[in-house]
Amino acid sequence: MASPKLTRKELTELLRGEFPDLFGGEGAYDIDKVWHGGCVVRRHFERGSLRPGGTLSGATMMALADFAVYVAILASIGWVPLAVTTNLTINFLKKPAQRSLLAEVRLIKLGKRLAVGEVEIRSEGDEELVAHATATYSIPA
Repeated sequence: MASPKLTRKELTELLRGEFPDLFGGEGAYDIDKVWHGGCVVRRHFERGSLRPGGTLSGATMMALADFAVYVAILASIGWVPLAVTTNLTINFLKKPAQRSLLAEVRLIKLGKRLAVGEVEIRSEGDEELVAHATATYSIPA
């Protein structure tokens, strides 16, 4: 298996420069682990993400899935910040617990111009999926 082009630390520093509001504080993201073809990204719990009924909003899980696929792609191909989402499909499977979410990504296609990732989202400390997503990214020349 190939090594990632960017380490967890390198990605965090580069992404913090582009998206400073995503790191640090409530609702922040952390990159837990990267490898060629995948990653694990954490979104810290934030009360502001709750919707009526006490569940985390779908938008919160969609944003996590999208960001996690972006991280997996950059870890695998290097710093190409203009890669963009062209499609994202998500299935909400279970009400998530009021704690941090973990997204594990596996890239199922990584071509020169297109990448497709599969995302499993779980509440921290729980094995059961709360959501499953697939996302397609366009990679610029």
